[in-house]
Formats: sequence, structure tokens, C-alpha cells
Amino acid sequence: MRVEIWSDIACPWCYVGKARFEKALAGFAHRDEVEVVHRSFELDPGRAKGDVQPVLSMLTAKYGMSEAQAQAGEDNLGAQAAAEGLDYRTRDRDHGNTFDMHRLLHLAKERGRQDELIQILYRANFAEERSVFGEGDERLVELAVEAGLDGDEARAVLADPAAYADEVRADEREAAQLGANGVPFFVLDRAYGVSGAQPAEVFAQALSRAWGDRPALKILDEAAADACGPDGCQVPQDRPTAGKPQVSADI
Repeated sequence: MRVEIWSDIACPWCYVGKARFEKALAGFAHRDEVEVVHRSFELDPGRAKGDVQPVLSMLTAKYGMSEAQAQAGEDNLGAQAAAEGLDYRTRDRDHGNTFDMHRLLHLAKERGRQDELIQILYRANFAEERSVFGEGDERLVELAVEAGLDGDEARAVLADPAAYADEVRADEREAAQLGANGVPFFVLDRAYGVSGAQPAEVFAQALSRAWGDRPALKILDEAAADACGPDGCQVPQDRPTAGKPQVSADI
């Protein structure tokens, strides 16, 4: 079964929701048969790469709330994160464009390190003092290396604006087609969708339901035929062994 998660590194509920989903997945009986794929979604796609501002300023401008209300929201997020065992800085974080991070996540997917990188990017953005937005490409290269990627390869991706750009945009178009207007957005086997950072219990129920509703394999031709089984492949006695040289009686 495949679970696809649309998310953004700038989304605190994606950070919390990932932890809740993983808690549910850890208790799922078929967890080793679940493939998790992270998909791209930008909350602020129109923001220029170098446009970095404090989170509180972004929140007050975007949602028309007071700074006190914005700070209360951050404090609540800090408490929600702590309940999931996550560190969360409720003061002095910044906000910026995440497009390059998504491009690196597609590189990481090809290298089998996607989950490692997204977790490191979340931690760096929400828990560490250093910025993932204000220190330039080398900060992202450093985090990519920590996730197990090659530094020169990550650097080359960041230096080429076209690298994995189509993959990011394709993810975002697909999210729109599926009806996702916010993140995190979880899609289970393209049959069920779960929106938001739901409690672990909700994710557990969704996993069980999606697994139980998987269609059984239908055998189209049940007539007996030659086949290999758990004990190997028995060669019929009335046939020459495939590949075995025929020995001449004159030798």
C-alpha cells in the first residue's frame, strides 16, 4: 500500500502531522508493506527566493491578526509539537520560499533518502536557531549531506533552477486535481484522503480501512500449467532439460 503525503517545510502542522502519522504507522500490523512518498506543496509559491521575514510578521500580514494572537498561535503549536516529542521554537523563527527544498527532496527521493531529508529540514526550520532561509544554498547543502546525499550533487541541483522544477510543479498540480487546498494532505492507495494533522488514532483507522478495502487478486486462468513453487521448479521427465548439452554416443 502506498501513502502519499503532500506537505511544505514551512508548514508547522505538517511537522506535527508527520509525527502523528508515523506513530499510527508504527502500530500498524502491515507497516512493512506500506510505502510512504512525500509530495511537494508550497504554501507561499509567489514569494521570491531572497524574501525572508519573521514568522510573526508574515502571520499578522497574511491573516490580519495581532502580533499577540500570532504569538499565541505559535505557543499553541509549540505545545502540540511537544506532545508528539518534537522540539519547536516559538520565538524568532523566519519564513521564506521553500521551492529549492522541494527540489532537493525530489533528488533525495531518487537516492532513497527522502524521508531522512524532510525530517532534517523540518527540524532545522522549526527547532534550530539557524535559519534554513537566510543563510543561502550552502545551508541547504549542509542539511542534504546530513541526510546522506552527496554535497556536490545537491549543490549542482541548487545551482540549476530547472533541476526537478517540473517534478515539484507536477506534484502541486496533482494536489489541486485531488482537491487538496491545504496541507498536510494524506492519500492512501489513491482511495482515501485525510486532511490535516489528525490525531494518531484517525490515521490508524484510515490505514486499517485502506488496507482492508484493497481488492483481492483475481486469477484469470486457473487451469493447471507449468509453474515454479516454494520447493523450486521440477523439470518434467519427458522433456529434455533446458540448456543441458546433448552428449554424443560416439564420445
